[in-house]
Amino acid sequence: MKQVINIDDLRSLAKRRLPKTIFEFVDGGAQDEITLRANRGDFEKIKFVTRVLTNIEKRDQSVDLFGTKYSSPLILAPTGLAGITRRRGELLAARAALDSNVPYCLSTVATCSIEDITASAPTGHWYQQYVLRDRGLTKEFINRAKQSNCNALVITVDTKLQGAREKDIRNGFVVPPKFGLSTILDFAYHFRWLVDVGLGPKIKYRNFDNTSIDSNSVMSITDFIKEQWDTTLTWKDITWFKEQWGGPVLVKGILSQEDAEIAKSLGVDGIIVSNHGGRQLDHSISAISALPGIIERVGRDYPVILDGGIRRGSDVIKALALGARSCMMGRPWLYGLAARGYEGVKLCISILRAEIDLSLGLLGCRNLNELTPEHLHFDVKI
Repeated sequence: MKQVINIDDLRSLAKRRLPKTIFEFVDGGAQDEITLRANRGDFEKIKFVTRVLTNIEKRDQSVDLFGTKYSSPLILAPTGLAGITRRRGELLAARAALDSNVPYCLSTVATCSIEDITASAPTGHWYQQYVLRDRGLTKEFINRAKQSNCNALVITVDTKLQGAREKDIRNGFVVPPKFGLSTILDFAYHFRWLVDVGLGPKIKYRNFDNTSIDSNSVMSITDFIKEQWDTTLTWKDITWFKEQWGGPVLVKGILSQEDAEIAKSLGVDGIIVSNHGGRQLDHSISAISALPGIIERVGRDYPVILDGGIRRGSDVIKALALGARSCMMGRPWLYGLAARGYEGVKLCISILRAEIDLSLGLLGCRNLNELTPEHLHFDVKI
């Protein structure tokens, strides 16, 4: 069995186990993938300034998020169709997150329902909502998440239109995966995936079962979004979500300082700085490059979560030193899920947690609150 010591090792195992069509759906970005690469590349432009001869015994990376204490500043980001990599993938991820005491955020377009997750992992999870044209159905989803005791509601606001993910277009990626001349040999070659997923229960958007929206037909994600997503959503609608939820509401997809300030002024409980993993508008700025200006505008006391480009615990440390409260990661836990299921997700979390601890100690800090921008040096202005 291949030794796994970092996230890239999990990625290699995932690539080996998944058909090309499925792996590129997970791994790819929009158009030329410039933003996808920038999410990683801009982290590399930030270097550490270590402090020495400080007491680093009893290091602690725990963090408080909206009244709940977690073991680490890691959040499993909402990712659609995780079950396309491993049967009932969201359920396995939720269990791994619960057992690791970090939040798991379930996507609207998951292959397991809100109720499935609650039955398996009854506490600690968040729920992410895409805003549907049918506002009554959107309210129904929110109520289901509330009844399932989700700790926070995440409203994704950067996907009114689907980004041009050209790898998916070339591969003819549809939901559920379609057996055809272009895929049958690739599916058959990846026998373990084929038995587990390809020949398993039908892949579909399970949260839409028994609703007015048909999720049974074969369609591209672009077509599904075109039919169902509300393109009229504006800032004035955010108050409605606050009223419906009654708990912490976060807005995901912020890159602009002005938008961050608006969110704070409207009483949004926190924001997630994100370009959707480079999967929406190519040539968007990286999440980490947007972070300093946003923190300067809203202040370090306002909860800001970074999402995009996390592959190392040192990335998390850099974001927190700049003022983020915690970090979401999507592809890393999907790699772990594809590679080894529940154990792979737990291993992903464990790897990053160990790297956070190492970076924290070598910087001369005992806890996350001791991190400041003075611990960082920039190769170029970020």
